[in-house]
Amino acid sequence: MYKTLNQHNHKKFGCKVYKLSIEGGFTCPNRDGTKGVGGCIFCSAFGSGEFASPKTGNIIDQLEEAKKRVEGKNKGGKYMAYFQSFTNTYAPVDILEKMYLEAIKPDYIVGLSIATRPDCIDKHIVELLKKINQIKPVTVELGLQTSNEKSGEFINRCYTNEDYIRSMKMLKEANIETVTHIILGLPFETQDDMLTTTKFAIDNKTDGVKFHLLHVVKGTKLCETYEKGEFETLSLEEYAEILKRCISLLPKDTVVHRITGDGDKKTLVAPLWSADKKYVLNFLNKYLSE
Repeated sequence: MYKTLNQHNHKKFGCKVYKLSIEGGFTCPNRDGTKGVGGCIFCSAFGSGEFASPKTGNIIDQLEEAKKRVEGKNKGGKYMAYFQSFTNTYAPVDILEKMYLEAIKPDYIVGLSIATRPDCIDKHIVELLKKINQIKPVTVELGLQTSNEKSGEFINRCYTNEDYIRSMKMLKEANIETVTHIILGLPFETQDDMLTTTKFAIDNKTDGVKFHLLHVVKGTKLCETYEKGEFETLSLEEYAEILKRCISLLPKDTVVHRITGDGDKKTLVAPLWSADKKYVLNFLNKYLSE
């Protein structure tokens, strides 16, 4: 088997830890015209933040609201503040510092998790993260998605593998815990492509991995391509096989933060089997344990 996030958190914090997703009001250089427009072709209008608390302008209020929703399932546990939507290092450092410090204020918050793009990490941001990390542990999640540069161009990623290598090097030198996002099932990719991406993340010493099933959602360029019949999504059995092969490559200390992602049922187009989260997780866990 593999090292789960729950096991990692129990060892690190001594208890169960839930992430509280909050909205920082960020955008993305791939949306505002700095590098591109429209974002990655799979990304919804929410920037992967469908399940974050509504933006209120007050981070503490967002944390409290998110905590209320899950505290019944987390009795005796702690929480991590999670900046999830869009690119959460894409702002002036003084603004980021104010937000990050606000998010770690509550006693029930044991750490800070920040989702971002590899091309939005620089030495000034790393210095800020080092400072925050001395107060409460910081984890940075980098959206690699694929190491296949042709796939990266197709999904309109607008950054390169070199950006990932550079940002990972800076974060590792600063002793910041890292997580790499990998999408399984991107159009036209083979199993070997997905295994190569996993190896690439390992070679760059990622501490953890989030494996995501490719979801096709309404209102995205990916959906337009899918509805033209240009590619097919993975079956549950295909996804399970690829996932198992990818996980088998991981060093024993690499933390698996996710074995699949959640799609919003209201906008999900394909694969529809992924909407039954409980069944999917049970199937995957059984398959991975065999």
